[in-house]
Amino acid sequence: MPHLLADHRVARGDLTSPADDAALVIAARAGDRSAFDELYRRYVRMVHGVLLGRSTRDDVDDLVQDVFLTAWRRLSTLREPAAIGGWLHAIARHALVDHVRQHRDHVALPDDPPDKSGGYATSASDGYATSACGFPRASGGGWRPSGPDTDRLEADRALAVIRQLPEAYRETLLLRLVEGMNGPEIAARTGLTPDSVRVNLCRGMKLLRSRLDG
Repeated sequence: MPHLLADHRVARGDLTSPADDAALVIAARAGDRSAFDELYRRYVRMVHGVLLGRSTRDDVDDLVQDVFLTAWRRLSTLREPAAIGGWLHAIARHALVDHVRQHRDHVALPDDPPDKSGGYATSASDGYATSACGFPRASGGGWRPSGPDTDRLEADRALAVIRQLPEAYRETLLLRLVEGMNGPEIAARTGLTPDSVRVNLCRGMKLLRSRLDG
C-alpha cells in the first residue's frame, strides 16, 4: 500500500488531462507506488469535500484514507483509466452512504438525489447566468464567489447550512468554498459536466444565501 499524505491541504495539484491520469493509473496498477501517491495528491481535495458533506471533522480524515485504500485495492477493476476522477467520486459517495447508515441517529441523508449527470441541471441556458449567482467568470474560465456573504458568517454555521442542502449543491459548494477548487477543476475531478457544476454552484449559492439570511 502506498504512503498516503497526512494533510490533504498540502495536496493542491494543477489541472491535468485525462491522459495524464490514465498513465498514472496504468503505472500504479503495475506496482508504482509513487504514481498512486500522485493520484492521491490530485484527488484528495475532491474526496475530502464530498465526505465532509455528511461526516464530522473527526471522522472525515479516516474516511478519506478508507476511500483511497479501497481505490488502491480495486484499481484493477477500473475499466477506463482516464475515468479515475468519476470512479473515486463514486467510491467516496458510497463510503459516505455507508457512514451515514452506521450513524443514522446523528446524520440524515438528503431527500433529493441528483440526476444521472450528477447535478440538478445540465444546461447553461436555463436562465441562471453565472454573473447573477455570485460566481462571475474569473480569468482562465473559472468561477469564484463574490461579495461579503460567506466572509461575514462563521464557518461552522455556514458548513452546517451547506450540509442540509441537496447533495449536488452540497458537494459543489464544499468543493468550491472549503476545498478552494474552481468550476473547471470540480468538473474535471468529479467527472461532472462543466454546465452541471456551474448550475449547481449558482443555485446552491442562492439557496445557501437565502437560508443564512433567513
